[in-house]
Amino acid sequence: MSVANDDFRIERDSLGELKVPSDALWGAQTQRAVDNFPISNLRMPRDFIRALGLIKWAAATANLELGGLEAKHAAAIQKASIEVVDGKHDRQFPVDVFQTGSGTSSNMNANEVIAHLASKFAGIAVHPNDHVNMSQSSNDVIPTAIHVSALLAVEQHLLPALAYLSAVISRRIGEIGEIVKTGRTHLMDAMPVTFGQELSGWRTQIEHGSARVMESRARLQMIALGGTAVGTGVNAHPRFALRASRYLSVKSGLELKPATNYFEAMSSQDAAVELSGQLRTLAVSMMKIANDLRWMNSGPLAGLGEISLPTLQPGSSIMPGKVNPVIPEAVTMVAAQVMGNDATIAIAGQSGNFQLNVMLPVIAYNLLQSIDLLANAARSLADSAVAGFTVNEQRIGEALNRNPILVTALNPVIGYEAGAKIAKEAYATGRPIKDVAAEHTQLSDEELSKYLDPRELTKAGGKAQGGGG
Repeated sequence: MSVANDDFRIERDSLGELKVPSDALWGAQTQRAVDNFPISNLRMPRDFIRALGLIKWAAATANLELGGLEAKHAAAIQKASIEVVDGKHDRQFPVDVFQTGSGTSSNMNANEVIAHLASKFAGIAVHPNDHVNMSQSSNDVIPTAIHVSALLAVEQHLLPALAYLSAVISRRIGEIGEIVKTGRTHLMDAMPVTFGQELSGWRTQIEHGSARVMESRARLQMIALGGTAVGTGVNAHPRFALRASRYLSVKSGLELKPATNYFEAMSSQDAAVELSGQLRTLAVSMMKIANDLRWMNSGPLAGLGEISLPTLQPGSSIMPGKVNPVIPEAVTMVAAQVMGNDATIAIAGQSGNFQLNVMLPVIAYNLLQSIDLLANAARSLADSAVAGFTVNEQRIGEALNRNPILVTALNPVIGYEAGAKIAKEAYATGRPIKDVAAEHTQLSDEELSKYLDPRELTKAGGKAQGGGG
């Protein structure tokens, strides 16, 4: 290597010489990728870079123990790798997401940055391939990085966010759960429910979504590291895979183990596709909750007006005083993005050709983006929508008392046809259902009050009959 001028230095790889910025920690192969892929200006996510650092640390530790690396090389690589893990050199990872399908450019980017730092730390030459990449191939490192980064993002970011949203919903159930409101099916008035019952549906959706994500972890915990080029483990010590996975588990805090079949682990990304599908299901749940909030908040005069979401910002550049449900809207856009990411991941997952999937970087990018978006959206929905909405009890009570569908409770006593006639007249006249029923039945006022009590009709096993559409 020789310095050409103050702005560039000359680096060499197997294809020849190349100019690299003087202050860059990367080398020739990274620079070729920068030059070759000026496509999106999107970079690999922080969690993915962190995973690469963890993998390089674990590999160096295993290679030292197995006699492949000298102590001075291993110590320097370990130190440099941890700096990558800690995010001290994120700007040194400039390779575009849309690169070689194996992610070789990103693997070599990590190898070159770590080798550069390690050489500086140890005062000796540390080679990116011979030392940092020992017992590894991009073909097993990048699939491993996808699993490790996704697991870390799920366990440290997404699952806590979902638990938080569920807890906030639970708190609101305790605060407003006894308030009775008109239920709706097909967006039309139906039998009454309580806010507690309605919100319990949201909470269960989030809890089930969390459980689905957790169930996907078992496959993600099996990593490709040790399969090297095509799954045979060529150039790796026979005990490397097990040692490296153990060290990687210790350093990451994850429960990792070598894949039961490296040919599957490297040629497919079924575990990532599975997790993405669970994230899509979670996105569907969050869109449902967000849309319920939007409908309940609609109006405030010409809509349902059941609740008032917190006022966060002016809602219009032309209509003074207008306030919009901005957080639920943002959440629905997150859900749409996650659904689109899942479609991308599904297509990419099909791109396993013989011994290697060749859309690994785009799988990593979209999977981690989905996890990050859903985690952030869950917390925003909890803090800025669910936690602070107020219930418009007067409006809810007025609508509930006029609801002709309450006549459903009389079906066992007067029959469906008579009930339909009463409901039709109540709709047409706008009169309370109790008053109309009193004119068309022999039931006493006390009996009607008993049968048509909205609160009683919300109780399981109560008088309400027929829950169909």
